[in-house]
Amino acid sequence: MKFLMTYQQNPNLPPPSADKMKAIGELTVRNMKSGKLVMTGGLVRPQNGIQVKCVSGKFSHTDGPFAETKELIDGFALVDVASKEEALAMCAEFMGIAGDGDGELLQVFDMGEGIPTK
Repeated sequence: MKFLMTYQQNPNLPPPSADKMKAIGELTVRNMKSGKLVMTGGLVRPQNGIQVKCVSGKFSHTDGPFAETKELIDGFALVDVASKEEALAMCAEFMGIAGDGDGELLQVFDMGEGIPTK
C-alpha cells in the first residue's frame, strides 16, 4: 500500500535546528534503505506556487505569491508499506523528530492493488 504523507511545521516555531535536520536525515536514510520510503522532499517557497483549477472543462491557473495562504505543506513523503497502521507509525516517528505541526496521510491509488475498500 502506498501513502502520501504531508507535513506542515507549526508556523509559530523557528526553523528546524541543525541537530533536528540531522536526525530527520538519518531517519530518511534508514527508511530508504528499508525500501519503505519511495521518495521525499520539501517545497521551496510554497506560498509562491501556482493555484490550478478546472471548471466545466476549462483549465486556469493563478501564479503566486499568495499572502493569504493559511495551509502550506513544508514537505512530503511517499511510502510503500503493508498497512495503514504502519504508515501511521512512520508519521508518528517523523513528527516525533520534526516537532509540532500538522499533516495528512492519504492512500495512493495503485492499479495493481485494486480500489481501496476502507
